[in-house]
Amino acid sequence: MYIELKGIKKNYGKKQVLTDINLKAASGQCIGILGGNGSGKSTLFSILAGVNKHNGGSFSCDGNELFKNKKLRRDLVGYVPQGTPLFEELSAYDNLLLWYDKKEIEYQLSEGLLGILGLNTFLKTPVSKMSGGMKKRLAIGCAVANSPKILLLDEPSAALDLVCKERIANYLKSFKANGGIILLATHDAGELELCDEIYILKNGFLTKFNYDGNVHRLVGSL
Repeated sequence: MYIELKGIKKNYGKKQVLTDINLKAASGQCIGILGGNGSGKSTLFSILAGVNKHNGGSFSCDGNELFKNKKLRRDLVGYVPQGTPLFEELSAYDNLLLWYDKKEIEYQLSEGLLGILGLNTFLKTPVSKMSGGMKKRLAIGCAVANSPKILLLDEPSAALDLVCKERIANYLKSFKANGGIILLATHDAGELELCDEIYILKNGFLTKFNYDGNVHRLVGSL
């Protein structure tokens, strides 16, 4: 499996946010996308997820255009935005019931991804009383209910503690190992270790960056 972004554009009135976005990724790859605040990372991810409209370009998987095939995109793509689109008055378990049946929840908690994310430790907790890390882990659990092959993660570990970051990283490693493709927008240097390739989004363009572990050089490029 492979995906390709080609010539994606987005403008808000006269402001050009995305000018010409091009990218390829294959099964088992995690592509890191870095950029300063306001560079357009969240805009790009929301377009790929179908939340926002684009002004040009294509998003394909194995040659199938996903912008034109909404059903296929829903089947293939899981999206975790910066915010946590959860029902605050419901518990973690009740939020999961909106996406899974009961038997699948039980299986995933004992043998699958929900267990990896550690959701069984706060199933009865209302979202309104959860920490940021709990909400993010639950949001990821909901986003992958349809077993997507492509995962869009917009700063998944921002402001999380080390335990939460490790749980998310463990899940992402498992997702890659099973042939999934991850597009990861991040500001976290630790998450760069998960990435097979890194791109910088700046002035509406994506540029490949050869990261050698030198954070200062990376910051300079941003």
